[in-house]
Amino acid sequence: MKNLLWLIAGIGAGFVVAHEINKTQRGKEFFADLDIKLREFSETVADAYKEREAELRDKIDDLARNAEDALGDLNKN
Repeated sequence: MKNLLWLIAGIGAGFVVAHEINKTQRGKEFFADLDIKLREFSETVADAYKEREAELRDKIDDLARNAEDALGDLNKN
């Protein structure tokens, strides 16, 4: 419980410090740059996720077609 209180206090202090830093011109520039980098990172992760998801869906579709073909061949015999 004590550790949780320290965690909450640390998060609160971090927000206060960040708010004070953001009041300065250099702070605004820093957070604007950080925002741009985080957006680029999240877009890259999202694009990679979508690409991998498409690859896996294609493989699943190929497996389903192969299974259907195999079952069709078994039914013909």
